[in-house]
Amino acid sequence: DDDIFSSAFCENSEKLINVHLFALAAKYYSLSSLGICTPLEDVLEALKGDREGPTGIKPDEFMNNKKSHEVQVMSELVDSIANYCGIKQVIDIGSGKGYLSSFLSMQYNLKVYGIDSSSSNTNGAHERNKKLRKHWRAYQSRGRKNLKSQSLEKTNDRPVESGINCKTINEELLNNASSLQNQGQAIVQDSVPSYGSTEMATRETNTETEAGLVTGTQSPETKLSEEVLAVLNVLPADAVDDFSSSHCNCRELCEEEKVQRKMTSLKTKARKSNESNLYFPLTSCITAETELNDIITDLEDCMLVGLHTCGDLAANTLRIFTAKPEIKAVCSVGCCYHLLSEQFENQEECHDQVWGFPMCQYLKDKGWCCGRNARMSACLALERVAVGQMLPTESLFYRAVLQVIIEEIYGVTKSDRHVGKTFSKSSSFIDYVRRSLKKLELDDSKLPDSCIMDYYEKYKHRMNELEAFNMLKVVLAPCIEVLILLDRLCYLKEQENIAWSGLVKLFDPVKSPRCYAVIALKSQSC
Repeated sequence: DDDIFSSAFCENSEKLINVHLFALAAKYYSLSSLGICTPLEDVLEALKGDREGPTGIKPDEFMNNKKSHEVQVMSELVDSIANYCGIKQVIDIGSGKGYLSSFLSMQYNLKVYGIDSSSSNTNGAHERNKKLRKHWRAYQSRGRKNLKSQSLEKTNDRPVESGINCKTINEELLNNASSLQNQGQAIVQDSVPSYGSTEMATRETNTETEAGLVTGTQSPETKLSEEVLAVLNVLPADAVDDFSSSHCNCRELCEEEKVQRKMTSLKTKARKSNESNLYFPLTSCITAETELNDIITDLEDCMLVGLHTCGDLAANTLRIFTAKPEIKAVCSVGCCYHLLSEQFENQEECHDQVWGFPMCQYLKDKGWCCGRNARMSACLALERVAVGQMLPTESLFYRAVLQVIIEEIYGVTKSDRHVGKTFSKSSSFIDYVRRSLKKLELDDSKLPDSCIMDYYEKYKHRMNELEAFNMLKVVLAPCIEVLILLDRLCYLKEQENIAWSGLVKLFDPVKSPRCYAVIALKSQSC
């Protein structure tokens, strides 16, 4: 109840007087408590039905634990959406070093364009792909072993066919958005598009059909060839070399030679059919006005994805999705809320600028503003703190005292320069201050060591206060994130061409704190 939660603050001074009530209120207004999110399992069930996804290489073979977790979960969802919509082209906005893009291409046979504004990231993605190709033989060998063991398990223990009916998105998933609909944000259409079922069936069975045409009968040797082909299908077209056909003088080929020739034929067909399913890293700065046709010459029906798109890029991804008819779906996980531009943060009028926040008309009409401090707080990770990964109090204290120094000694209250990760490179507070002043292009010769230490001693006893204050910011972080994410969801629900949109918790928030995806599918007629 709002009245109960308001008593956490003094009515006259507006100071916080009840920390426990404050924490309860913050929890009440978090996404997990509001019941707005759609469970990932429900989304996958509605999209995939009884269709099983491909088995293949795990991303932890060539990624760290955090990135592997993110890529594995998100790529399965993206592939399910692509299959549901009958599309084969994916555009990864803010692709970075191409972790998600390359895995979508290799594991799920999708044609992926990864677009990043940093040429160093794009070049890094190219180099990374070269290194991956060198290791494919090892991954391929492991894939064969996995396929053999899985085949044996299926033979020994055949599961009973499931009788569970697939939930449809329009019946099950839209119910979770009812609280938003009741507020008059938008009307969600009753039907869900059933794109390209013929194309989807072709995509799933194409290689299998080719294998049947070549081999004819299901001998054990042929079964082994198809298992090897299943591994080869996740590889890029130039990842492996063709087998060289050996010359046989015998009129009748031995069984081993027959199998080898069948494998050669199957691999050649697989490579030809997969030539279009590659990963292309591109360098370009994406804005709300970006014309994708100018960047991608063979643009076709596709979906947009973004794994931790920074600042305004997440908002612009949604705007491009709604504006371009060829983009049928979007799956976007944003981050770096502190870098969002806000329409009502400054008093200056900029009529032509496209802002990162707010997006929806409801908050625009309210003239809503978060402010940089609130957006900075939204980036904090409550779940990590809850499991003992405490905030870096000492580095925060160093930064706070530094700000006092540059204001009082140098008279600087604003700067476009950043201190960055100076704390980790510093041996002491004095070293930290001097390194920081150089980064800020301030003359440190006028500041003796004794003066620096005087500031440190003056505020040292208040370090506990700083820690307590930052813990309150951590508790409040999910509430601010809710506001930003719901703004994006409401924007989508205001659009007439959207069949379904929702928020989905994709990742373990301890591994990946920015764990919520904004997902939307367009109406079939669009």
